Amino acid sequence: MHRFMPAYPRLHLLPGKDRSVRRRHPWIFSGALAPLPEGLTEGEVVEVYDDAGEYLATGHYQIGSIAVRILSFAKVDVAAPFWREQLERAIRWRRQLGLGSQGETNMYRLIHGEGDGLPGLIVDIYGKVAVIQCHSVGFFHVRAELASLLVELMAGDITAVYDKSAATVPYKAGLDAQDGFLLGSGDTWTGQEHGLTYQIDLAEGQKTGFFLDQRENRARLAHYARGHKVLNTFCYTGGFSIAALQGGAALVHSVDSSRPAIERTRAHVLHNFGPEAAHEAFATDAFDFLAKPPAEYDLVVLDPPAFAKHRKVLDRARKGYRRLNRAALEMLPPGGILFTFSCSQVMTRDLFREAVFTAAAQAGRRVRILEQLSQPADHPVSIYHPEGEYLKGLILGVE
Repeated sequence: MHRFMPAYPRLHLLPGKDRSVRRRHPWIFSGALAPLPEGLTEGEVVEVYDDAGEYLATGHYQIGSIAVRILSFAKVDVAAPFWREQLERAIRWRRQLGLGSQGETNMYRLIHGEGDGLPGLIVDIYGKVAVIQCHSVGFFHVRAELASLLVELMAGDITAVYDKSAATVPYKAGLDAQDGFLLGSGDTWTGQEHGLTYQIDLAEGQKTGFFLDQRENRARLAHYARGHKVLNTFCYTGGFSIAALQGGAALVHSVDSSRPAIERTRAHVLHNFGPEAAHEAFATDAFDFLAKPPAEYDLVVLDPPAFAKHRKVLDRARKGYRRLNRAALEMLPPGGILFTFSCSQVMTRDLFREAVFTAAAQAGRRVRILEQLSQPADHPVSIYHPEGEYLKGLILGVE
């Protein structure tokens, strides 16, 4: 809280549109707003009031369906002290989780948007570099200030900050965003996860460079993998494959349609386990591979990209999940294990289970749920924003 408050533009809600804000949901949709004040620009900090003039929240204004991303439900001066307090809170939580430079895992998410009270902002840590990804114009405007604060508050744990917002900041804002270093420099960055080493490609890697949200699920795979013949589909740069080898798998095959991803998978296997590792990688379509597998597998990993990013394609996505899981279930022997995931936010946990249930029935297999999986604690879900629980997973035993 700060003594002197700036005069932020005021937005008013239409009558009866304040319920979700009072329930502390961090988004205000454009249809809830009364006519906007003249001169309002995208990315500005605004204050939101109900139709009677009562203050409700402070946030970033943006053009689109989500018109305000809420930063605070109390009046605040959104300046350096406010950002410092939010970053310090996030750092403190990650250190309580045992993540950071001192342990065997130094790749983790430091800021997870709504889950950390900063909707529109992602910050991931890979060893000595922090990667900022802005999903709103408001955070894009303050990214340099945030980068300086991160270096200061991390006290030597990071030496560089990379901005990877070109593909995520709203393109209609006309910002001409370019990925690149805000502070420091470097070509190759190395990170560790559960004692395993990965080379992170900041410029070309998906998301911020790696799929950090599967960290604990990779550890679960290592637990199950001993003695198994493992197929890892949609492997990207081989995270689940490396975990399976760490867990003592008898054989691991990695499949991805991207040849660069397959080359990076091979490099990660070589670096962590040497040239004699029981591993082979295939640059091919996963559906084609499942139709004609070159070996028999008793543990299969299905970790596809989001089949549905919008509700309008949800039905098609459900069919895709059914088709994919049926193919895997049909090829697994009795006693086999299936790790299956959905990272689509609009594919709810119930809808995903329904798709897998249908696939099992179509395959004529008896299937039991051994474990239910989600995203790790450094990807927290605000209790007021259940949409943040995007990653769903099941470990299935197949008879």
